Amino acid sequence: MSEAMWTTVKEDLRGRIGRDSFRNWIEQMEFCGMTDQSANFSVPSKFFADWVERSFGQQIQSAFWDHGGKVVRLEFQINEVTAPAPVKEAPKIAAPSNDELPDLPSNTLDARYKFDRFVVGKSNELAFAAAKRVADGEGVNFNPLFLYSGVGLGKTHLMHAIAWGILERDPSKRVLFLSAEQFMYRFVQALRSKTMQDFKEIFRSVDVLLVDDVQFIAGKDSTQDEFFYTFNALVDQNKQIIISADRAPGDIEGIEDRIRSRLQWGLMVDIHPTDYELRLGILQSKAEFQLRDHPHLALEEGVLEFLAQRISSNVRVLEGSLTRLFAYADLTGKPVSLDLAYDILADILRVSKTKVTVEHIIKKTAEFNNIRVSDLIGARRTQAIARPRQMAMYLAKTLTTKSLPDIGRAFGGRDHTTVIHAVRKIEDLSRHDSEMAESLEALRRQLEA
Repeated sequence: MSEAMWTTVKEDLRGRIGRDSFRNWIEQMEFCGMTDQSANFSVPSKFFADWVERSFGQQIQSAFWDHGGKVVRLEFQINEVTAPAPVKEAPKIAAPSNDELPDLPSNTLDARYKFDRFVVGKSNELAFAAAKRVADGEGVNFNPLFLYSGVGLGKTHLMHAIAWGILERDPSKRVLFLSAEQFMYRFVQALRSKTMQDFKEIFRSVDVLLVDDVQFIAGKDSTQDEFFYTFNALVDQNKQIIISADRAPGDIEGIEDRIRSRLQWGLMVDIHPTDYELRLGILQSKAEFQLRDHPHLALEEGVLEFLAQRISSNVRVLEGSLTRLFAYADLTGKPVSLDLAYDILADILRVSKTKVTVEHIIKKTAEFNNIRVSDLIGARRTQAIARPRQMAMYLAKTLTTKSLPDIGRAFGGRDHTTVIHAVRKIEDLSRHDSEMAESLEALRRQLEA
């Protein structure tokens, strides 16, 4: 049964990631069965395993779930003797009207990652606007565009969207999009095969270069040297460069000062962690596509709100959870309900589950705002006390299961209507006041840590 499922999953993946990526990576993996929600594979090296996990892990898990396999992690056994090495030819870019371009060692562009499917909120609106400006080619006066954030917050989505936008506007553009890991891989290949001149010609003849996860070259001196020369050559030709990383250039250890300086030349944009409203918007957008593909399924009230509240760390996990729910509902004929979410997403909810009490919220909010707990729950109504009190009430309502009367009692015996007023006030402020939104998110992360 497992082997048959893997055959089906492989065919699904062939369509999802493209023929060349499939041949280079997925086809080289030996499926060893499933155990305890793990899909187990034999692969030729740790490098191979890390690359597959990083580049295709989420898509592999999603494909398993779409065909009834409850896979929440991938396990790899290194078998350097018997497993074949990946095909050396790098995948070609998959983009509209791009067949006439010379072979470029690019990532396959994902059709799901376009601007029209990127949900914009306060935490990512600057990054979206900058990415759109580059893709539209209108009045760009910054080079490079440097996007940075934690995992799963949308920077790779924007990189794909920029590439799609440029190619849809002008299919003749030579757009090269790849990870820093792939840049290093191609560089090492060129050194071994003594084809460095070909490498230089490919990388320095493009119109747009997009490099994802540039922190990967930290500490790799030879790769950094070649990246530095490539960067300078393209900038000298007024070619656009877009780079992403998991932190700002100044925070990447092991990066040479000359490269750090180049990365800081242009516009650096930090994509902040998502707030509740943005997570809900992302889920609503994804649910629309799911309901279009599964018109016979019912999405019950409260499910999206529940997921947006409970899964706050990573948008990929958030989206993957909804995909899993719809896949299971489709297979079993059940509605997408809260009961189903509790059952099917138990592993994710267990990791994301908050162990937050109202008392803990009061203590942390007082510390965050540099006031005493006795003042926070007391009778004082000055602005310096009242606003933190409202923040604490809002967090108590959104992070715990306590009733409004219970929350009111914890705040010095206040009426539940006071809690309602506080929640509405903070909701309104967080929509229009970026400082309030950031303070709330910072407090939430401290409470959920």
